[in-house]
Amino acid sequence: MTVSRPSPTAPWRTGILAILALVMLATRVNHFSALPDASWMVFFAAGFYLRGSARWAFPLLMALAVAIDYAVITGEGLSFWSHYCVSPAYWFLLPSYGAMWFGGSWLRQHYNGLHARELGLFLLSVVVAANVCYLLTNGSFYWLSSAAPVHSFGGWMKNFGDWYLPYLQTTLIYAAVATVLHVAATYAARAFAAEAGQHARR
Repeated sequence: MTVSRPSPTAPWRTGILAILALVMLATRVNHFSALPDASWMVFFAAGFYLRGSARWAFPLLMALAVAIDYAVITGEGLSFWSHYCVSPAYWFLLPSYGAMWFGGSWLRQHYNGLHARELGLFLLSVVVAANVCYLLTNGSFYWLSSAAPVHSFGGWMKNFGDWYLPYLQTTLIYAAVATVLHVAATYAARAFAAEAGQHARR
């Protein structure tokens, strides 16, 4: 059975952006809480559902991410620009999240419905995008921030390995949740369209 590709209209795009913003707001406030930060998957999903809207959607999500960080840091009575997380490496969030957006956009470009092929492409694009994102965020933070008093390639490899699996695991968990929601929403939309068609013929 083939399920057609979703094609969100302008109101749907606004609604999707609002939902993704709420997810990031709910999870980014504490990176190490019971509900881990979903920002990576938010940008991936935005690239998929809002493909073609990067000129306005990507900057809005980036602004929200920075605003959340600012509110959390200053809310603790700390200076935003003096916080150890806000180093020159902080600017690398742009290409890092851009990699996640591009991964979702690439998947949308090759998406033709709910098939095994699409599931494979989904896993491929998520893993590749997450690896690029992690390489940029981890590498830039290690080499450009003052978190590590002494920088060395061996030290970076250890730091890279210490955090790699937790970040990838979090991304894959959110990817699984996103898959379930996407399948449910797609079939619900298909059933609604069929019901509307039956009413129109009566």
